Amino acid sequence: MQPVEFLSRLPLPERGYIRERLRDETVGGILLLIAATIALIWANSRWSDSYTSFISFEFGPDFMHLHLSVAHWAQDGLLAIFFFVIGLELKHELVVGSLSNMRRAAVPIAAAIGGMAVPALIYVGINLSAPNGEPGGWGTPMATDIAFALAVLAVVGKHLPIALRAFLLTLAVVDDLGAILVIAIFYTDSITLTWLALSILGMGAYAWAQQRRIRSAWLYVPLGLITWVFMLNSGVHATVAGVALGLLTRVRRDPGEQSSPADRLAHRLHPLSAGFCVPVFALVAAGVDVRTIGFATALGTPVALGIVIGLVVGKPIGILGTSWLVARFTGASLSSSLSWLDIAAVGLLGGIGFTVALLIADLSFLGDTLDASKIAVLVASVVSALLAGIALKLRGRRYAALAAADPDA
Repeated sequence: MQPVEFLSRLPLPERGYIRERLRDETVGGILLLIAATIALIWANSRWSDSYTSFISFEFGPDFMHLHLSVAHWAQDGLLAIFFFVIGLELKHELVVGSLSNMRRAAVPIAAAIGGMAVPALIYVGINLSAPNGEPGGWGTPMATDIAFALAVLAVVGKHLPIALRAFLLTLAVVDDLGAILVIAIFYTDSITLTWLALSILGMGAYAWAQQRRIRSAWLYVPLGLITWVFMLNSGVHATVAGVALGLLTRVRRDPGEQSSPADRLAHRLHPLSAGFCVPVFALVAAGVDVRTIGFATALGTPVALGIVIGLVVGKPIGILGTSWLVARFTGASLSSSLSWLDIAAVGLLGGIGFTVALLIADLSFLGDTLDASKIAVLVASVVSALLAGIALKLRGRRYAALAAADPDA
C-alpha cells in the first residue's frame, strides 16, 4: 500500500473554500476579542451593576419555556446558529473535503482527539488530587476556539502554507464536534423523552426535505426553529439541534447546481455566526468581576490550574503527540514542505479555548468557581495566543525566506 502524505497541497476548489473560511473567521476572531474586552472592562467598572442587569434581563414568551435571560438566549440560541455552521462545515469536510479520505484524515482526527483527551486528563488529575477539586468540569479545557485561533494565525502567520491553515480548520471542526458530543452526553442532567422524540422527528422532516430537493426557506426556517425549541425543552443542550441539522444538510451538488445547499448556507450564515452570534456570546459570557474573587486567588484554585495547564500544556502535547504517533504507526508522512515544528505551533494555537470552553464552564460550575473557571479560560487563551504567535512568527520567517529564495516554488 502506498504511504499516505498528509498536509500535502490542496486541490484548487478546496483551497478556495479554505480561503473564504479563513477570511470570515479572522474577522470574527477580531470581533470576538473586542467583545470580550468590552465585557471585562464593563464588568469591572463602576457600571458593573448595569452589566449584570443586561445579561440577566429576561424576554420572550412564557410559551414553551422561551422566557429567557439575555445570557441564556446567547448560550442556547445564538450558539445554536454557530454550531449549525460547524455542522455544515463538518459535513463538507466529511463528504468532499479533507476528511473524505479516511487514510489522509486519520492524522487530523487523531490530533483533535488527542487535543481533547490530554487536557481533560490533566484537569482530572489535578482536581482529583486536590481536596477541594471539581473533576466534573473536565470538559472545559477540551475545546479550541477557531475564530480566536485563526485571528492570531492571520496576524502572525501570513507566510505559512495554506495546508497548515487547513489542518487547523479541520482540527477545530472535529474538536467542536467532540465538544458538542461531550455537552450532549455528559452535561445533560435529565431528558424528557417526548420533547427529544419530537426534536428528532423535526430532524427527520428536515432530512426528508433535503432529500426531496426542497429549497424554500419558508419551510426550513420554521422547521429549524421548531426542532431547536423541542431540543431546548428536552433537557439536552439546544446547540445539539444546530449541529445535527447542519450534518443533515446535503453537501453534494446536483447536475447544474453551482453550489450545494450546505455550502450555500455556510456562505450565508458564516458571517452572521462569526460576526454576531459568537461576539455577542463573548460579551455576555466573558464579563467576570475579578474584584470580587481576586485574580491570584482565582488562578490558585484546582479548577483554574486544571484549565490553564490543560489548555496551555495539554493541548499542544495532545495534538503533536497523537499526530506523530498515528503517522508513525500508520506509515503516513508529513508533507516534505512542512516540519513537525509547524504542527507544534498549531498545537499551541489549539490552547486558545474561549467560546466553547466558556460554554462548558457555564454548564459545569456555579458562583465563585464559575468566575474562577472563566478567568482561567481567558488567561490560558491569552497565554496560548502569545506562545503560538511567537512560534508562528518564527516559522513564518522560514517560509518567507524559502519563498524569496525560490519564487517559482
